[in-house]
Amino acid sequence: MAWVSDITYVWTKQGWLYLAPVLDLYSRKIVGSTCAFAMQTNLISKALLMAIQLRQLASGVVFHSNRGIHYASAKYQTLLV
Repeated sequence: MAWVSDITYVWTKQGWLYLAPVLDLYSRKIVGSTCAFAMQTNLISKALLMAIQLRQLASGVVFHSNRGIHYASAKYQTLLV
C-alpha cells in the first residue's frame, strides 16, 4: 500500500486556503484531507491521522511526500513511525 501527500493552495476572498490531501495510489482515492488558512504542520498531521483512522491502518504503508519543512518536522516524523 502506498500513499502520497502534498500541500496545495487556492486564493479565496478570505486569503490563501491551504489543502493537504492524502492519496492512496492503489485506489486513486483521497483517504484523508484537511484545509486551513494557515500552512502549519498541524494541517498535514490532521490529514494523515484522518487517513489512518478511516482506513483502520496499523502498519505497512509506504508514505511519500515532498521534503518540505512541514513534512520533515520532528512532530510529523513521529506520526510516520
